[in-house]
Amino acid sequence: MMRDTIPAEELLHKACAVGQYYGFIPLAALTAAKSDMARPKVKYPEAVAALVLDPVAETIVSFLKRYQRIDCAPAPRRPLFIWHTNIAPGRPAQKKAIVQFHALGSDRALADAVVIRALLALARDLFHEEPVIRINSMGDKETRARYARELTNYFKKHATTLPEECIACARHDAFKAAELVIASEHAEDLPTPLEHLSDASRKRFEDLLEYLEMAETPYELARTLISRGSIWNDACFEITVGGRRVAWGSRYNDLARLFFPSAPFPASCAVLQVGSVGMATAKPAPARLRFSFVHIGDEAKLLSIRLADEFRRAHVPLTQYIGVESLTEQMHLAERLDSPYLLIMGRKEALEGSAILRNRKTQEQTVLPLAGLAERLKAVV
Repeated sequence: MMRDTIPAEELLHKACAVGQYYGFIPLAALTAAKSDMARPKVKYPEAVAALVLDPVAETIVSFLKRYQRIDCAPAPRRPLFIWHTNIAPGRPAQKKAIVQFHALGSDRALADAVVIRALLALARDLFHEEPVIRINSMGDKETRARYARELTNYFKKHATTLPEECIACARHDAFKAAELVIASEHAEDLPTPLEHLSDASRKRFEDLLEYLEMAETPYELARTLISRGSIWNDACFEITVGGRRVAWGSRYNDLARLFFPSAPFPASCAVLQVGSVGMATAKPAPARLRFSFVHIGDEAKLLSIRLADEFRRAHVPLTQYIGVESLTEQMHLAERLDSPYLLIMGRKEALEGSAILRNRKTQEQTVLPLAGLAERLKAVV
């Protein structure tokens, strides 16, 4: 049976571990790094106050307000992958604990795949059941406008057969009315946004599904899963356990732009919410990372997503930055961590099923097969 509540200590430690192996930096670490510097004055965007936000969007707004204060914008060659939680060590857990993963600055579907895979790994750890990923795409602004027109026509055509509350709602909000139709189980012939995707949105969605399949991530297409708010765009997804939603995510480029108008950047997220009890006594102690895994090319990136769970289960002291595509930037981050070893994989190694282990002190290199790699790394002294 699915757990309704999870101890705050367990939730915090497992979120921290997933973040480490998938390359997500805790927001608290970025905040601490900026604590000795003068923080810029920030102004809450007036446009945000005028928006009608769903609960997930409210969570994202709270995150963006915190992130805005640290003045640490991502760059195309160096996107930021961040995780955050409302669990505070030393304080009683809130009734609803929230863990969120964000990919900032990357416009590629690979970023969405990493976010989805990280939340999937966390859900598996927390609930001890196999979660289900349900995914759809609402497309870009062009697609949403086209879909809204199609929904309006649909409600006019079915005014005499659909529940009255759906028809009344459709006069003001076609997307909300569509949600009511879905909830009332009258959605057999409801138009789906996938039928109206622009060419760009269709390509992005196909890329995402291809990344998930190549990374051996199971999913279901969910034609009735929609994102109502105008702040969301492109793919939206949910993770369910035992038929109950535990996490939801999407891209939120337009909302991020309101907070960072001078340097807008693409952004995607996933938010997990679960009941929590107890208290996290202390922050998880940072592990002495012996290995930094760097990779270049889609073949290596997709393998690194699959290997993350293997490394995590084996408790290999390793981290990686899957969403950072520049090898130079990955090497720079590895230098800052000062881990004794580099694990390197390019397209050649990925196709051959191998990786290069480099001793950073001696520069000695060894080629290791991917089969049994985690156990081999554990044996490295």
